Amino acid sequence: MDRLEKSFKILKGQGKITEINVSETLKDVRRALLDADVSYKIAKQFCDNVKKKALGQDVLTAVKPEQMMVKIVHDELAELMGSDSYDINVKGKPGIVLVAGLQGSGKTTFVGKLANNLKSKHSMQVMTVAGDVYRPAAIEQLKVLSDQVEVPMYTEDGVKDPVRIARDAVAEAKRNSISVVIIDTAGRLAVDGEMMDEIAAIKEAVKPTETLFVVDSMTGQDAVETARAFNERLDYDGVVLTKMDGDTRGGAALSIKAVVGKPIKFVSSGEKLDALDVFYPKRIADRILGMGDVVSLVEKAQEQYDEDEARKLHKKLAKNQFTLSDFYDQIQSIKKMGNIKDLAGMIPGMDKALRGTEIDNSAFKGVEAIIQSMTVEEREHPEIINGSRRKRIAEGSGTSIPEINRLLKQFEATRKSMHNMATGKLMTNMRKK
Repeated sequence: MDRLEKSFKILKGQGKITEINVSETLKDVRRALLDADVSYKIAKQFCDNVKKKALGQDVLTAVKPEQMMVKIVHDELAELMGSDSYDINVKGKPGIVLVAGLQGSGKTTFVGKLANNLKSKHSMQVMTVAGDVYRPAAIEQLKVLSDQVEVPMYTEDGVKDPVRIARDAVAEAKRNSISVVIIDTAGRLAVDGEMMDEIAAIKEAVKPTETLFVVDSMTGQDAVETARAFNERLDYDGVVLTKMDGDTRGGAALSIKAVVGKPIKFVSSGEKLDALDVFYPKRIADRILGMGDVVSLVEKAQEQYDEDEARKLHKKLAKNQFTLSDFYDQIQSIKKMGNIKDLAGMIPGMDKALRGTEIDNSAFKGVEAIIQSMTVEEREHPEIINGSRRKRIAEGSGTSIPEINRLLKQFEATRKSMHNMATGKLMTNMRKK
C-alpha cells in the first residue's frame, strides 16, 4: 500500500503528534483502505479509533512520531482482523469439517490443502467427501487432489443426494477409524436459496464440528457481502480467504471479521497443496505496512530443515567448508518453501521493492543447470574451475561463461557472509561500523 507509506511521511520531522498532523495522515490512511476495497463505514470507524488512540499519546524521545503512528495503525489493523489466530475444531469421532462457498472460490482446492495440512502437520487420518453431485469435474478434481496427498475420497456413483452421501461418508469413516472427514459441497456462481437449503440440510444431517466458508479475497466488497449472506443461513465457524497472492488488495481480510463477526482461520495462495497458512492478524498487518513477515518465513524454513542437517550445515559454515553441492541443496529447500515472490515479500522492505515485478521458481533454472554440469570435484572445490572447465560447463548447461563467472562470484560472497554469520563475525563487523 504505497499510499500508507506516504501518509506516515507527513509526520516525519514533527516533534509530536497533534490533531492537525494526525488528521492529515489519516486522510491518506482512509483513502488507502478504500483503495484496498474496505467499506467506507469500516474505514471511517478505523480512522476514528486510530485518531482517538494517537491524540495525547506521549511520544518517547527514542521514538519518532511517525514510528508511533505506524505502531498504532498496525495494532488497530490487527484488532480489526481479529487480533488472534484461531484453531480449527476437528475433535470428535470423527471430527467433521463442512466446507461451503461459491463456485470458483477455490473451495475444492482448499479441501485438498486442508487434508494435506491435517495429515502432514497433525498426523491425522483424513477422508475427503465429494458432495458436489452436479459437476463431474469437481468430483474428478477432488479425486486427483486426494490421491496427491494420499488420503481416501468418498463418493457414491449415480447418487444425486448430497445429504445421503455425507451421512454415508461419516458412517464409513467411523467404521474405518478415520480421524477427520472433510466434506466438499456444491457452489453456484451467485448466492441462491437452493444452494443454501442444500448446505443447511447437510449441516443438520451430519452435525459438523467445524463449518468453514471459503471466499475469493480478490472479489473485494462482494466477498464481504457473500460472507454475510452465507453466515446468516449457515452460522459458520470461520472464514478461509483464497487467492491471497502478493497483488491482492486485501480489503476482504480487513473487512470480513468486522462485518460478519466470525474469525478468518486460514489463508490460501497458489496451487501447491502446502500453500495454506493459519491466519495471523498481526503478521498480515506487518505485511500491509511493509514490515514483512519474518516469523512466517522462519516457520516455513523450519518445516524444510532437519535439525541434524542444520547442525551439520552450521559446522561446515563455521569451518568455511560450504560447497556448491550444499548451495544446490539449499536452493531445493527454498523452492519447497513456496512461491519465491511470496517468500521475498515476507522480508521487511522486499514487498515494496518487488511490487509489480514477476518472480517465480524458474529463476533458479540457470543456476541449477550450471551446478549440475560440474563434476563432483568442481562442486567441492570451485577454485579449480579454470577457463577450459568454464567453457565445458557453459556448453553442458546451455549458459554462457559470463553467467558462470557471475554464479561463482555470488557463491563466494554468499559463502563468506554465511561463514561470518556462523562464527559471529558479522555482528562484530557491524559493531565496528
